[in-house]
Amino acid sequence: MTATSVRGIDHIGVTVPDLETATLFLKRAFGAEVLYDTLRRQDGPNGGHDVEQRLGVPAGTQQLAIRMLALPGGGPGIELFEFQGPRREPPALPCDFGWQHVALYADDLDAAVRDCVAAGASLLAEAQPLPGPEAGEHNRFAYLRTPWGSTLQLLTYPDPQPWQRTTPRRSTRPAGTWPTDPARPSPS
Repeated sequence: MTATSVRGIDHIGVTVPDLETATLFLKRAFGAEVLYDTLRRQDGPNGGHDVEQRLGVPAGTQQLAIRMLALPGGGPGIELFEFQGPRREPPALPCDFGWQHVALYADDLDAAVRDCVAAGASLLAEAQPLPGPEAGEHNRFAYLRTPWGSTLQLLTYPDPQPWQRTTPRRSTRPAGTWPTDPARPSPS
């Protein structure tokens, strides 16, 4: 496999303390839809040497439930995992090693923040302007903490960003949300 065979992010896996509570949060906050359950609670738990080796988890760890969800705007799926076992630690903070946060694009950042807070997230600070190469008059972001402690970023960038003037390449975002950029053709 070469780097050119990678086409994009398919899904993001998130370990949560309770699958149903996390599903409810994602439904309320973002309108997420359950696609399927890979492991239904009544069919589990799933554990043993194969699971421990495949996932690199401590001996005695068991998968209780696994569920795939989709966001209404498209993009990667969100796969929720609930485990039990000898080690269950809180999520890493942004200053710790590892994947730091999930960022979701919102057409209306203020409404998305309100929806997340109403669904149980904690706003860490009021929305801020995107800095430097991502700046634009209406380009902003906010960080929140999910009910299970993971860091979530919401952002919007309806205005062209300075970095877009230097390359025809565009970052991934939901279809139909690219701002008009007269210096560059819209991506197909």
